[in-house]
Amino acid sequence: MTNDEIMMLINRSLFASIGYMDEAGRQNIRRVFCVWHKGIGRHLISTNTSSAHVQSLLINKKACLYFSDDETFEGICLYGDVEVNFSREYKKLLWNEGDEKYYPKGIDDEDYCILEFAAESGKFYRYDGKGELSGSDIMEFDREKEFVNGYSEYS
Repeated sequence: MTNDEIMMLINRSLFASIGYMDEAGRQNIRRVFCVWHKGIGRHLISTNTSSAHVQSLLINKKACLYFSDDETFEGICLYGDVEVNFSREYKKLLWNEGDEKYYPKGIDDEDYCILEFAAESGKFYRYDGKGELSGSDIMEFDREKEFVNGYSEYS
């Protein structure tokens, strides 16, 4: 897969799976809505501050983020770190009409946060083969990119 094909896969995926280690050392995975991307390497996810995965990521920021398309048998697993972000700028960027049912106090709700995933490397596969992405490959592809809602640009 080329980097452009990987980016197309990421953009057409409404959801990703985030893998992390909990406080007891158990591996966990959660399905998350993830459409805001800055190239291949940076991704924003809105979620509840009180959720178990956020509490675990505050302790151990190592994680993986997996995007896939079951119909085309394509996938990319990115390895990296997650920062739990309370920036109003990011919270406003990801806010959607109707989110107040999850966060009744609006954008400033203390139970509303943004996970910022930063990839250090990755592995991809599809029907015609598999490969790896190095940190330098990701940085080069992402140079001068901004956060965009990739799904809205794709659809």
